[in-house]
Amino acid sequence: MFYYVLKYVILGPLLRLLFRPRIEGLEHVPEEGAAIVAGNHLSFSDHFLMPAILRRRITFLAKAEYFTGPGLKGRLTAAFFRSAGQIPVDRSGGKAGQNAIREGLGVLRKDELLGIYPEGTRSHDGRLYKGRVGVASMAVQAQVPVVPCAMVGTFEIQPPGRVLPRIKRVTIRFGEPMEFSRYAGMADERAALRAVTDEIMYEILRLSGQEYVDRYATEVKAELKAGTAEQHRHRLVH
Repeated sequence: MFYYVLKYVILGPLLRLLFRPRIEGLEHVPEEGAAIVAGNHLSFSDHFLMPAILRRRITFLAKAEYFTGPGLKGRLTAAFFRSAGQIPVDRSGGKAGQNAIREGLGVLRKDELLGIYPEGTRSHDGRLYKGRVGVASMAVQAQVPVVPCAMVGTFEIQPPGRVLPRIKRVTIRFGEPMEFSRYAGMADERAALRAVTDEIMYEILRLSGQEYVDRYATEVKAELKAGTAEQHRHRLVH
């Protein structure tokens, strides 16, 4: 109930009024049945803008940190994401990744829409980074279509670190559904999953027009963080 109140009464109308989203290719999102919507991730605003314009309910795999933040802000954020039906995902890899895939497959088995950001994290610089293979694993196991989606302009309105978004028009662009029946039975083959993921990422790239980086965003972020820490230590020493 809260999801629909949020979508049609509170946030949905407000977001449409403020950002006047330009929507392209919405007809590519299936009106019924299970499907994955795989998109780029540029801004915290993405979590609200895409669901606001879709005709159907969509459940996202959201990072676990949204559900475990400290203080009042953390509790409010966790309550919001839980009420909106979003699923917490541990991004530490290994067994945690398998749990996320299992949760996603559960959504698809109910013939619902599943939203996922294959990059696994927000882009820190507006570029598109290498996709994780979880999206391919779910698409191949469930044998459902994948609809590529590009958020355009959301990095400019609310880049990482900015609390309140700028009021500016954005574009949400959907591509034609992609099907991977030719990979049926190959969900345990890493090379097949990599090929499916790269195909999905290429479509997102084509729709978004971003610069592509053939590295995982989490690795690049970790290197930047380590470099910043080293520079800080160097300044303290000198």
